[in-house]
Amino acid sequence: MISTPLTASTSTTSTNFYVPGARDLLPLDVAQKRWVERGIQDVFHRWGYHRIITSTLERLETLIAGGAVDRETVIQIPSAEGGTLGLRPELTASIARAAVSRMGDMYPQRLYYNANVFRKADAEHHGRQQEFYQAGIELLGIGGILADVEAILLMMDCLKSLAVPNFQIILGEAGLSRALLAQFPVEFQTQIRRCLAHLDRVSLEQLPLTPEQQQLALSLIDLRGNPARVLAKLAQLKLDADSQATITHLQTLVELLNSTSQNSLPLILDLSLIQTFDYYTGIVFEAVTITADRAYVLGKGGRYDRLLALYHPQGQNYPGIGFALNIEELQQVLQTNPAMPRHSAKSDWLVVATEPAAIAAALTYGQKLRSNPELVRVEMYLNDGDIEQIRQIAIDRGIAQIAWISADGVKIEELEVGS
Repeated sequence: MISTPLTASTSTTSTNFYVPGARDLLPLDVAQKRWVERGIQDVFHRWGYHRIITSTLERLETLIAGGAVDRETVIQIPSAEGGTLGLRPELTASIARAAVSRMGDMYPQRLYYNANVFRKADAEHHGRQQEFYQAGIELLGIGGILADVEAILLMMDCLKSLAVPNFQIILGEAGLSRALLAQFPVEFQTQIRRCLAHLDRVSLEQLPLTPEQQQLALSLIDLRGNPARVLAKLAQLKLDADSQATITHLQTLVELLNSTSQNSLPLILDLSLIQTFDYYTGIVFEAVTITADRAYVLGKGGRYDRLLALYHPQGQNYPGIGFALNIEELQQVLQTNPAMPRHSAKSDWLVVATEPAAIAAALTYGQKLRSNPELVRVEMYLNDGDIEQIRQIAIDRGIAQIAWISADGVKIEELEVGS
């Protein structure tokens, strides 16, 4: 027919071209990833968010300015103009920079992204994955409880629209956690924080604290569970006026979330949720689900009310809140969803020139099929082969129709192919 397949040359040496920690997404991976992303994007659009695309490369100072990112976790690249660049490990800093420097002072801004992020693996985990995919939002320039409610409801709406099974939202409060930790000696705060984050009661009991301090520390480890129960325990603690106001804010937030939930609210209040302590200033939240084999963290977010001032030309500050969903974890959790693609898209047509004199006509016919306003996938058959071989190739690949093009005209063959 038209051509003969090329044969790859063999070599006596073997070269490993794979970058440790990198990933290749094959066509089925891409189809599933795009299915997840489209479901999330549709929800973002319904809530009035607009997509923003920021640079993959940022100045290192931009990425670490907010205190959220450890310099050692950034994949760094020397800049030809001096200084150091970094591959973004998250999107909030980049979007904050772009918003305050290029979008003016019209707030609130509702922005969303769908992008890859990079995190350097440490020396003990050589080969660990370093590239990840996220979709998320940033609600900039507005504080208050309604913005907090919007961010949490939006995350829940994304998960519901994808039919994520058995997910829960874990809610914490960075400012309140800071106030609770401040009641302990400075030299023990990091250890106490670690014990609380890992629910490590044994290690907490072994710290050389006073009886009063240890009693308080053990009470903090129990500040996790049903929101009403946790709020009742918080009310029994001796806290300053700011902390009391934060508790009132949490209580109102929970009530508003409950009032909008048609079913039981999948919410856990957890004051040990302080992993991102230095980055967030208010509420923090995670979406998690547990399957038969493991637990998945589907996304994280929170309020950051001191970040935008770091990038504003005049240092003017604006509040912000946002979250990021982990596309790959969602893709894993949703494998049992019947709507998840099970194969990459199949072509609708295979166009075959049955003789050299029909090549031009075959190319023209393929273009005619592709001009359909609806998406029509058309492949040209480029190899040699007899009719039965070509027909079997089309069947094996799930192609439903063959257009046999000869000098005498066009013959259409409908094939029965499996799903």
